[in-house]
Amino acid sequence: MSELAKVSRALLRDEAYESIRRAIVDGSLPPGANLRDADLAEQLGLSRAPVRQALTRLAADGLVDSKPQSYTRVAAVVPDDVRDALHLVRTLHEFAVRTGTPRMGPAEVSTMRAANARFAAAIAAGDPAAAIAADDEVHDVPVATCGNHAVAATLERYTPLLRRLEYARFSTLPAHHSVRRHDELIDAIEAVDVDGACRVTATIWTELERLLED
Repeated sequence: MSELAKVSRALLRDEAYESIRRAIVDGSLPPGANLRDADLAEQLGLSRAPVRQALTRLAADGLVDSKPQSYTRVAAVVPDDVRDALHLVRTLHEFAVRTGTPRMGPAEVSTMRAANARFAAAIAAGDPAAAIAADDEVHDVPVATCGNHAVAATLERYTPLLRRLEYARFSTLPAHHSVRRHDELIDAIEAVDVDGACRVTATIWTELERLLED
């Protein structure tokens, strides 16, 4: 029998990163929670090394605060940092929509409508995790279609800063407005109305910023 390939350290580091980031974003690890690498490693069934690497990466992302020999904890939600990330994310999504709309056809539109249906169902069920996943699926279509890898990579880097805010938004009744906004965006894309699609995209992110102000 052939030997199985060993799991690389990089994969373990990524697994730890995704698991801890998800817990921070959904509030399982709330702002200010202490993060001990030994405890996290035990919970994840990993060694401490990939957990330490994951925490270093999360600190660079702005989701973890760390002071050597003192503390490592979940970062507070800092309105200015979130607002800066939100402005950048909004701009990149507008770019993706402007570039991607002329390239999208019935298949992409159908994918977005199906994702928005899942989004609406998740909102109705009070499931913010599923709502955020479906919301990602809606907005990932223009990002993928625009074909700009730098845009996708930058969104991957900064979007998690907004996730805790989105969990609050998608747990409330006004979240139903997002279903309509998605419909407006998809309709504009289907009509190849580039300017209209960009306006709706800007509105979506502006409404999220209002939640930060509240």
